Amino acid sequence: MSTIKTKIKRLIKILTGQVAHLSKTVEVKKKWYGNAYGGFYLCPNFLNENSVVYSFGIGEDISFDLAVIENHKCHVYGFDPTPKSIEWIRNNQFLPKNFSFFEYGIADKSGIKEFYLPKNSEYISGSYIKQENVSDEQKIPVEMKSMSDIVAILGHKQIDIVKMDIEGAEYGIIDSLLACPVTINQILIEFHDRFFADKEKKSINVIIKLRDHGYEIFGVSDSFEEVSFIKKALLKNY
Repeated sequence: MSTIKTKIKRLIKILTGQVAHLSKTVEVKKKWYGNAYGGFYLCPNFLNENSVVYSFGIGEDISFDLAVIENHKCHVYGFDPTPKSIEWIRNNQFLPKNFSFFEYGIADKSGIKEFYLPKNSEYISGSYIKQENVSDEQKIPVEMKSMSDIVAILGHKQIDIVKMDIEGAEYGIIDSLLACPVTINQILIEFHDRFFADKEKKSINVIIKLRDHGYEIFGVSDSFEEVSFIKKALLKNY
């Protein structure tokens, strides 16, 4: 029954034009990495054992990260300041050696920020952005870093994949991400339009900015929430 409801919702979004801005603008090989909840499309053709992958927003699901490591033997760097995520990682005894975890998140500027915890205490994901799923009262200070500072600390000159599932904060960091002085080949974003009153307008603005910087959409999930972009210059000899 849930599958039927999902298909109906998807069809309604298509027919009403709600997701017209999420149409693919380039055709490349794509493959789904991770489970249905925590996965994304990526283009595997440009990945190898030397690739660098940044995964922002871990929660308690590293199915995407494990799939990347299994398929390409490369190093994945995970980031999440959420208390439950940090505890889960610390207690996980089966992390592969080429998965590194950092107990801070990504923001437009580095520093200590107020981090809002979920209204439902059984949930995991919080955000430093106020949105409908987080509590105004339940908040803690957490460390956040800009993309430029992160790559300076880790010493990377190029990043093959940046994946972001950061609970609505994606809209506020896109400018600083694009200003980062390194090449990013693929950007995978879970859009959280559903958390905000202006909904798809936020995602449209991000898509415009990404296209202005040479990125095209090549993969969109069935829910229209996980959207994958690739640097068009990468496809010259594709």
